[in-house]
This record gives sequence, C-alpha cells and structure tokens, in this order.
Amino acid sequence: MGGTAVITGATSGLGYEFAKLLGQDGYRLVLVARNEERLKEIQAEHPEWEMLLLPKDLSRPHAAREVFEELEKRGWAADVLINNAGFGLVGDFDELGADRQVEMVQLNIGALTELTRLVLPGMKVRRRGRILQVASMAAFVPGPRMAVYCASKAYVLSLSEALAEELAGTGVTVTALCPGPTKTGFGAAAGAEGTKMFGGRVMTAERVARLGIAVMHRGRRVLITGATNRLGRVAALLVPRRLAAKFAKSLTARV
Repeated sequence: MGGTAVITGATSGLGYEFAKLLGQDGYRLVLVARNEERLKEIQAEHPEWEMLLLPKDLSRPHAAREVFEELEKRGWAADVLINNAGFGLVGDFDELGADRQVEMVQLNIGALTELTRLVLPGMKVRRRGRILQVASMAAFVPGPRMAVYCASKAYVLSLSEALAEELAGTGVTVTALCPGPTKTGFGAAAGAEGTKMFGGRVMTAERVARLGIAVMHRGRRVLITGATNRLGRVAALLVPRRLAAKFAKSLTARV
C-alpha cells in the first residue's frame, strides 16, 4: 500500500494499534499525541518505519491546524486520517470539572472537526483518501454520568455519516468506528474501571483496530464491533430513549 497516514492519540490503545497496522503496510506515519517521550519510544521500537512525531495537545484550540501546517511544510498529503484522540469522564455533569469537560469537547469534537476539514480539500482534489473517525457505542444513547462524552461521540457519528454521503463518488470515504468497551487505557483515565461497563467481555484494542482498518479501506460508513454491541444498537432503536438512558446510567455503577 503506502502513502501518508496521520493518526491522533497514537501512543497507546487503539492509536498505537492503528500505527502498527499501517506501519506494517508501508505507510509513512504522522503520529500525534501529547506524550513526547512515548512517541520517541515508538520510533526507537520501530526504526523500520518512516515517521514524523508531532507532540501536540489537541485539546488546545488550533493545535489541529498546527498538525496540518507541519504536513504542508513538508509537502506531505494525508492519504489516511485517523481521528482517534479523545477521552471520557464518569461522574455527574455538575460535579465534574467544568474546564476538563470543555477540554473533552475540544478534543473529541473540535480537533476532530478541524483536522478533518483541513485535509478534505486535498483528498478531494486527488480523488482519493480514507478518514476513520473513532466514535463509540456511546454515540447511540444519551449517557447519564457520562453526558458530555456520549454527546461528543453522537456528534462524531452524525458528522461522519453526513460527510460520507457528501463525499459519495469523490474517491474519498469516511468511516465511523463504534466499538464497545475495549482493553485500552480509556477505562482507567475515565474512572470507569470497576463499573458494569467493563464487567463483561471486552474486545482487545488490536482486534478493534484490525476491524477498523479493514472497513476503512473498504469505504464502509459505520462499523459496530461485536455481535453483542450490534444487538445493543438494535435494542436502543426499539426502546424509548428515556429507558435507554436509564440503562446507560446503570452501566456506570460499580460492581
């Protein structure tokens, strides 16, 4: 294959798995993450990959534009964009820190929107490009005690599906990846470990990433990983949203 792949949140979890898969496929990697030390470790672990390390905090306004400007400086065009960076928090909306929740909106929504908007025109001119947006099963239901996170992922899903239709016939595709709970650092960072959300079977990050990359290359618009999650999506469509919200809230309870 080959080309240039931009991956945000690239130092762990799904982001690192995406990087490994695309690096093995011969892509030049542009790895974006806050943790500069970990980025350098990845570079040392994989000297066979061509990569550009961009230590950026995408929760900072216009950091996404800085990533795009770095590409332009080098004359590199993004053939693949994976918007993976994001985080969640468990807790009542009025008790979680206001600043932290605004940062979540900026990272999960703002940076994703800006970076997508910046790379799209070039992809359309070249008539090729793949964009993978990491959404979540949380996109399908209102999520009490994870209200901002679930709302942000609903935005990602809606934006992705709308863009996929806008881009039909252009050679550019947009895929929304909607995994359920996954073995990454997300649960610990969100304060969700030990809740019912992570009490059942949990897919590995490697498995989710492989599925995501495969459907991205095929240009599929939405992927819900796992049969149980697909059944959950059907259930969410059938029950009143108030009941769906109650169920979602129950998943944040400690076990």
